[in-house]
Amino acid sequence: MNKGVKKRRLPEWLKMKLPMGYKYSRVKNLSSKYHLHTICSSGNCPNIGECWGNGTATFMILGEICTRNCKFCGVKTGKPSPPDPEEPLKIAESIRILQLDSCVITSVDRDDLPDGGADIWTETIKSIKKLNPYTAIEVLIPDFNGDAGLIKKIIDTGPDVISHNLETVRRLTPSIRSKARYEISLQVIKEVSSAGIRSKSGIMLGLGETMQEVLETMDDLLEAGCEVMTIGQYLAPGKDHMAVVEYVRPEQFEEYGRIGLEKGFRFVESSPLVRSSYHAAKHADKAKNRNNIKYVKNSNISGPRVR
Repeated sequence: MNKGVKKRRLPEWLKMKLPMGYKYSRVKNLSSKYHLHTICSSGNCPNIGECWGNGTATFMILGEICTRNCKFCGVKTGKPSPPDPEEPLKIAESIRILQLDSCVITSVDRDDLPDGGADIWTETIKSIKKLNPYTAIEVLIPDFNGDAGLIKKIIDTGPDVISHNLETVRRLTPSIRSKARYEISLQVIKEVSSAGIRSKSGIMLGLGETMQEVLETMDDLLEAGCEVMTIGQYLAPGKDHMAVVEYVRPEQFEEYGRIGLEKGFRFVESSPLVRSSYHAAKHADKAKNRNNIKYVKNSNISGPRVR
């Protein structure tokens, strides 16, 4: 781990809005009332002020404690509590109250559970569909240790988009992901794509990757059938995490976005503050209209938008 490196000053293009406003308070209060977890807060997302200020959130199920200890992630690690059997209904009801046109669901890794949390995942998606039949659903899933049967359970519930992040290039994967493997993640994406569901993945820049490695990662994702790619700047959640090697300039992100489309992705989100759930509603919509392709370069919020 790159400890002991002097903290870099954030460049101008990475400055963010402070949390405020009615909609921000509404999402925060709702999360507190139902004891819900969001990756926005648990993962120290840099966009939480603007995202929640627009009444948006990415819900995180299966608790807030992860069984893995990835060096880039701000989510707590340790021994999680047993899953809450009422969580699927709580999530679905929260989405109904917020009147979301589109929602994003993610989770911690639950290697302590025999099914990796797959049953809670499927019940959550089913509950959302039951209470919110017109809400588009994107899920950002763990790798389930490459278990094809568990991944199929998620696929069979029929979300509009299934996302699984590579996080970084092949060479750097062992140094920042505690258990996940590059090839296993590619296999997850391949299984999703083969089932006919729109697949999505993302990586972070600024960890020491080279341009050639980023381009090779694009090729690997495309070969696995990935249709949507997100590329954002890595920001260290704390002093015990991997240090930022480089703050990549916005122009380089634009270049990656252009190259990604030329290579064959249907949609590329590439700018410093892009995170996994950015423009989720549009990605889900494009799953129904795959000829409408767009590249958004000036993006700095994540998640679904309230009507």
